[in-house]
Amino acid sequence: MKFAYTIVYVADVAASLAFFEAAFALPTRFLHESGSYGELETGATALAFVDHATARDSMGGDYIAAGASKLPLGMEIGLVTDDVAAAFERAVKAGAQALTPPLTKPWGQTVAYVRCPDGTLVELCTAMA
Repeated sequence: MKFAYTIVYVADVAASLAFFEAAFALPTRFLHESGSYGELETGATALAFVDHATARDSMGGDYIAAGASKLPLGMEIGLVTDDVAAAFERAVKAGAQALTPPLTKPWGQTVAYVRCPDGTLVELCTAMA
């Protein structure tokens, strides 16, 4: 078994792709002509987005949409960077909600949290030593 991808269920795939490019400098790798599915250029493990209708059809049921929840869902996408403060500022300027400004954890890692317009929780962090 190996981890292949994460798919985030969103209202507008193209808008989420555009936000992630503006906020985190992750370019779009693929957007299906229907607009219902897209991926970011993230290396070997894909970060993808699918629209709610397609997700519900694939699952055969409903779920709690991240953007519909007042609070972030109990999961995050972690993005590693050498400059967490600059990444945090860029994300907020692009439209992310600032949740936790950069701070250094007791183990030496710097972390910050933002919430994307589509409701996705993102941790910005330095690599673990």
